[in-house]
Amino acid sequence: MARIHAMAGRTARLLDGGWTLAVTEPGGVTGPEGLEGIEGVSWLTAPVPGTAAQALRAVGRWSPDQPTPLHDKDVWYRLDLDEAGPRTLRFHGLATLAEVWLNHERILTSDSMFLAHEVPVRLSGRDRLHLCFRALHTALAKKRGRARWRPRMVEPQSLRFVRTTLLGHMPGWCPPVHAVGPWRPVECIEEAGPLHVESADLRTGFDGRNGSLSLGLSVEWNGPARPPAFVEVAGRRAELEWMDARTLRGSLTIPEVEPWWPHSHGRPALHAVSANVGGVRVDLGRTGFRRIERDAGPDGRGFALRVNGERVFCRGTCWTTPDIVALPGGREAYEPGLRLMAEAGMNMVRVGGTMTYEADAFFDLCDELGILVWQDFMFANFEYPTDPAFQQSVRQEAAQLLDRTQASPSLAVLCGGSEAMQQAAMLGLPRPAWSQPLFDELLRAEVERARPDAVYVPNSPHGDPEWGDLPFAAHSGVTHYYGVGAYQRPLEDARRAGVRFAAECLAFANVPEAAALPPGAPPVHHPRWKEGVPRDVGASWDFEDVRDHYLKRLYGVEPAALRYEDPDRYLRLSRAVTGEVMEAAFAEWRRPGSGCGGALVWLFQDLRPGAGWGVVDAAGGPKAAWHALKRAFRLVHLALTDEGVNGLGIHLINETAQVIKATLSLSCLRHGELPVVRAERPVTLPPRGAFTLSSSALLDSFFDITHAYRFGPAPHDATVALLADAEGNRIAEAFHFPRGYPIAPVDLGLSAEALRDEEGWSLLVISRRLALSVHIEDDGYRAAEEWFHLAPGAERRVRLIPRNGNDISVRPDGELHALNATAPVRFRGSA
Repeated sequence: MARIHAMAGRTARLLDGGWTLAVTEPGGVTGPEGLEGIEGVSWLTAPVPGTAAQALRAVGRWSPDQPTPLHDKDVWYRLDLDEAGPRTLRFHGLATLAEVWLNHERILTSDSMFLAHEVPVRLSGRDRLHLCFRALHTALAKKRGRARWRPRMVEPQSLRFVRTTLLGHMPGWCPPVHAVGPWRPVECIEEAGPLHVESADLRTGFDGRNGSLSLGLSVEWNGPARPPAFVEVAGRRAELEWMDARTLRGSLTIPEVEPWWPHSHGRPALHAVSANVGGVRVDLGRTGFRRIERDAGPDGRGFALRVNGERVFCRGTCWTTPDIVALPGGREAYEPGLRLMAEAGMNMVRVGGTMTYEADAFFDLCDELGILVWQDFMFANFEYPTDPAFQQSVRQEAAQLLDRTQASPSLAVLCGGSEAMQQAAMLGLPRPAWSQPLFDELLRAEVERARPDAVYVPNSPHGDPEWGDLPFAAHSGVTHYYGVGAYQRPLEDARRAGVRFAAECLAFANVPEAAALPPGAPPVHHPRWKEGVPRDVGASWDFEDVRDHYLKRLYGVEPAALRYEDPDRYLRLSRAVTGEVMEAAFAEWRRPGSGCGGALVWLFQDLRPGAGWGVVDAAGGPKAAWHALKRAFRLVHLALTDEGVNGLGIHLINETAQVIKATLSLSCLRHGELPVVRAERPVTLPPRGAFTLSSSALLDSFFDITHAYRFGPAPHDATVALLADAEGNRIAEAFHFPRGYPIAPVDLGLSAEALRDEEGWSLLVISRRLALSVHIEDDGYRAAEEWFHLAPGAERRVRLIPRNGNDISVRPDGELHALNATAPVRFRGSA
C-alpha cells in the first residue's frame, strides 16, 4: 500500500535502543531458552536498525580490513519490552534467515532480507523479544538444483535460491562483508483511534496542464456510523465515497498544477496529500505530478525518457550504499551523497540488482532533489527458481517495494534485474534461454498493477529482440557500455558504438585525492593497494590496467616507468585521466546529433578505501572524476568534438526553460599563451534546445584547427571555446588539444590568493599560460570545483569547503597544482 506517514490515533514507537547481541555456533541453540546454558556467550550492545558486523566492529571484534565471515554463525538479538496491551510488531527488514521469538514462542519465520512483516501481539509489560539469524551458509549447503549457467562473479552459486543481497559475495570488487541482522527498523505500533487503515492506493497523472489524483482506502471504522471522508491535495478537496463497509474511493483534478521535473529541466514541485475520515487525518506524505514515457526514437530501437513531453538526457551514476557494513537507511546517511549528485548535475541514479533496496528516505530525497530513479529489482546474473513458493515470495517483495514508493514521482524506470540475459547470451545459450518468466511475466505484471506510470525494462542490458539484437548490443535498447573502459577501445568508440542508453558505463579505478588516503597508505601497486582496485574474477588484468591504458593513450607516458620513477606524478595523472575520458565520452553522447538517451557511470561511491570504481571515495569525498562529470553535466553546456577534416564540432545545449543570449568565442593558442587565431559570434540558445556549429562557421578563412590536413607543423597546441554572457562572465568552456595534452612542465605564471567573505573562504586562481587540471591540496579544505583547465589570463574564484563540517575558522593553508606546472604554488589565508 502507499505509505502512511502519520495518522491520528496511531502511535509507532521505534525500537532502536536497549538491544544486545550474541553470536553462537550454527544450530547450537534451537530457541531462546537454550541461550542461558551455553558457556562463553557474551552479549554486546547492538544498534538497531543495523547489522551484526556493525555491532562487532564497534567493540573491536570485527574489521573491514579483514572481515570475519558471519554467514557461518547464528546471531541472536534480544530486547526487553515494557509496553502492555494489543500491539503490532513491524519488522521492516531482517537479513536473512530469521526467526522472531516473543517470550520463548516463535511468532515469525522469514527467509527474505527484502520483506517487511507485521505481527499482531498482546504484550504484558514484561516481555522479551528475541531475533535469531540462522547461518546462511549452512542452509545454502542443503540447496540442490543445477542451473543452466554459473556466473563467475558471485559465490556461492546457491545464492540464487535465497532472497538476500549479493553485496559481500562478489569477489574482485566487493569486500566480503556479510549482511546479517535487523538492517531495517523494528517498530511497535499501537492503534487507539476509531480508524484503522489497512491499505492505501494512491495514483497520480499529468496531461501536460492538469494533474489528477485517485485514492482508494481499505479501512476498518470502529465509530457509530460511516462518517464523511475526503482527500486533499494542492489546495483542492474531493469527497471519498464509501463503496462498501471497508472501502473508500475518490478522485480529483488539479487544474494548471505545477508539475514535478527532474532538477535539470525545472523545479521538482511536490504537493502534500492527506485524507480525512470522520475527523481522523491520514497523512500520505507528498507526491508530484509528471508523465514519463519511453522514447524509442525514429527507428524504434532507441531508449530515452520523455518527462512531461520533454526528451531528457539522463545522466548520473549507479548507486552504492554509503556504508557496506551498516547498510544505513536514514536521511542523514543518504543526503550527503544525493546532494553531491544533484550538485554535479546528475539527474538519474540507478539502484542496481546487485545491491539492496533503499529505504523510504532515499526516495523522499530523490523526490525533493529532482533525481530520477532507475530501480532494479534485486536480481542479477543467475537463472532463478520457478517454483511457486519462490515466485510468491518475489511477488510479495515487488509489491511491497512498489506500494511504499507509489507516491514517489522520482521513480521513473523499473527493471527486472541486472545482467541475467547478458550472462545467458555470453555463455552461448540459445535465444529462448535468455529470457526468464520472472522478468518477462511476474515482475512486469506487478509493475503494471502498482506503477503503470513508470517504464518497465525486463533486464539490463536489454537489446531489441525484434531486431535479433544481442542483449548487450550498444546500438539497441539498453546496454552496459564498456567499450571505452574495460575493453580499451579508443575514445572514438563512444560514437562508433552507437550507444542508445547505457545503464552502466565507464568503470575505472578512480584514484581518490591525496587527503582521502589514510596515514600509512601503501604505495601504489603494493598488494595492499591492489586490494582496493576492482577486477573481474578470473581476469588477468584489473581496472588499474585499464586506467593505465588511457594514461598512455592520452598523455603519452609509460605508466610502469612513471610509477617507478615518479609515483606522485603518476597518481596525479591517474586522477586526471579518467575524468578526461568521461568528459570526452559524454561530449559524444550529449551532442545534438547523437541518438543516445542517457548514460550512468559505474559507480557513485567506493565500497572500501582505495582506487575503486566510485567517482566519490569511501568516505564521501569527490574524486577528480566527479569534478569532470560536473562539467560534463552542465545544464547550459558547451562541448568540442574532433571531426577530422571537417574541423571542430561545437555543441551547444540549453536544458533550462529560458532563452540564453551569449557570445561564443574560439581561441587557438601556441605554447598555451599566444593566440594565433581568435574568433567570436553572438549565439542564442533556445529553451530546452541544442544545436551544433562547425568551427569553420566562426573562422573567416581556412585554418587547420584539428591538425587533420597536416600541412606542416601544427601552429597551435590548444583551442579554447568559451560561452560567455553579456557581462563577459563564463557560462561554459571547452578545450581541444590537436597534438595531445601538453603536460610537459613549464613556467605557467600560476598564482593563488585565499580570500575571505561572509560565506567563507575562496581561492582566486590566475595563470599567464594555459594550466591543465588545476587542483588544490589542503588538509582543512576541498575545492568546490577543481581538476579544470584554466585559460591564459582568465580568473577563477573557487569556493573552499571545510573538511570538518562548516568550520571556517581554520585558515586555508595548502598548495595549488597543475599537471603542466614546474612546481606547486603555496597559498595561505590571512588572519
